[in-house]
Amino acid sequence: MTTSVRVVLADDQALLRAGIGTILSAHPGIEVVGEAGTGAEAVDVVRATRPDVVCMDVQMPDMDGLEATRRIVADPAAHAAVVVLTTFNREDYLLEALQAGAVGYLLKTSRPEQLTDAVLRAAAGEGLLAPEVTRAVIARAVRERTPTHPAPRHAVPLTEREQEVLTLVARGLNNDEIAAELVVSRATVKTHVSNLLAKLGLRDRVQAVVYAHEHGLAS
Repeated sequence: MTTSVRVVLADDQALLRAGIGTILSAHPGIEVVGEAGTGAEAVDVVRATRPDVVCMDVQMPDMDGLEATRRIVADPAAHAAVVVLTTFNREDYLLEALQAGAVGYLLKTSRPEQLTDAVLRAAAGEGLLAPEVTRAVIARAVRERTPTHPAPRHAVPLTEREQEVLTLVARGLNNDEIAAELVVSRATVKTHVSNLLAKLGLRDRVQAVVYAHEHGLAS
């Protein structure tokens, strides 16, 4: 029997929590196991329920979602991936959320299937950024990290296949889409992504996108 992805919802608006919960619970592979109305409650609920994924609002009373994310990610017993779900299309919130350890950033205007996909991808160890804010964060990250002198095309040697995978990651494709593009299995793509992140000393796919843009590997 397939185990469902366990999710905690953190949002100070009960009506929104109910709506998000209805969307996620409609998927047979997702189970909502807890809710919280403040950041502090979110930390406590995560400790009590040990979910796989937390859908986290940003602005909440007592403790905001960004601080709650930091505490959840820092808890070695939590093992929960945090997806920030917010109304704010703000670059500073996005960057702070990623620095806090969130694996995804989604706007509340997203389609229901995007939310479901984000939760499933987060549980599988993948990240997701809302398309509306991805370009802004890449542009800023590249601007802040671009060296005075142009970097070589590859600071670290990658195999030809790893370069292909990195280019597709930089285009925003997920593992399933990359697998279809390269006609390989999803497991093979996941291995390539893990290998290239390790070789390049990168934390996640967002950093991989920035690296690809800096080193001429993004189309």
